[in-house]
Amino acid sequence: MVATPDKLEHSHHLASSGSERVAVLLMGYGEVESYEDFANYNEQALNLLTAKFAPVPTWVYPPLAKLLAVFDLHEWGHQHGNFISPHNAIFERQRAGVEEILQEKWGDRIQVFKAFNFCKPFLPEQVLAEIKAQGFSKILIYPLLVVDSIFTSGIAVEQVNKALANSADEGEHWLKGTRYIPSFFDRPEYLNLMARMVEKQIQSDLAERYLPSQIGIVLMNHGCPHKAKGFTSGITESQALYDKVRDRLIDKYPLISVGWLNHQTPLIEWTQPNADLAAKNLIELGAKAIVFMPIGFATENHETLLDVEHIIEKLHRKYSDVKYVRMPCVNDDADFLKMVADWANPQIDSLLTEEALAVTPVHGEVHHHHHHGHDHDHDHAHDHEHAHHH
Repeated sequence: MVATPDKLEHSHHLASSGSERVAVLLMGYGEVESYEDFANYNEQALNLLTAKFAPVPTWVYPPLAKLLAVFDLHEWGHQHGNFISPHNAIFERQRAGVEEILQEKWGDRIQVFKAFNFCKPFLPEQVLAEIKAQGFSKILIYPLLVVDSIFTSGIAVEQVNKALANSADEGEHWLKGTRYIPSFFDRPEYLNLMARMVEKQIQSDLAERYLPSQIGIVLMNHGCPHKAKGFTSGITESQALYDKVRDRLIDKYPLISVGWLNHQTPLIEWTQPNADLAAKNLIELGAKAIVFMPIGFATENHETLLDVEHIIEKLHRKYSDVKYVRMPCVNDDADFLKMVADWANPQIDSLLTEEALAVTPVHGEVHHHHHHGHDHDHDHAHDHEHAHHH
């Protein structure tokens, strides 16, 4: 009973200080929906992505982006009947779903915003300006990407940092608290969900016609270049993700392979086997049905749709008696949205309860105050002594 008054006072304090709110910034890639935007999108992507692993001078980006736009237009427009990626619409459903679950717990102290790495009007800079304008001073940065790497969360944080540097006013920074949620490649809930989705698909589509040992499963990861200028390229994490999902299925379905969805850029060494080769290998081992499951992608996009369709068409020409099943990403699956919200709760709690941090950005040279240095030395020595004594 002793804790009761404290608890009451604490919740009263939170309710009364209306300024304590958290903006959850859900971040994804975003995909172009209008063909006029291809060149701009490609230029953004080249600037942020390609620069991390390919020795390309920056002046090349604009013309290269326009050239790639011509290929994109051919592939999406002509080969695929004016394909429009469903990515952004799915991402909006994910955002709304997560917000609904979080608001059940936190009320209107939480709002979920979305930012896309490459798509206006949701570029991080634009969305952070909106968050600032709405009076938020605390942010939870939350890339909704399965694997941490320089190409996923790395870009997200890079863009957020750039936007925060540009949005600083004179004096204290408007941002008083931040938290970050790393990717979820090793979260047991996500791994279990991936295995459950595969099992369910097999039960509904294949179990009556094929023996478990004749069902090949290609678990698809986002392809990674082997060299990324010393940045974390995501290979280790993606491999761990594959291994753990495989562990959950292998006792029942022995034919499982990783399949990397690579952007086959020349001169770059990509992860192997690609999804195409993975499926061929399983067919060689006697698979009569192949399930393609994207475990490294949380949201449908042109890779999980067009690239996989291409692979299936190609395989079908060679192995026409094999059945192919292309599974969807986890998208706005209710169990998934619930876990995404659950992962955010402890961080939101920290942001709402911790003291606001006042940061005054230093423009140009960094000055150390002697007084501050003295305190630091004193503390440090004290800690050291304490540790030693201990």
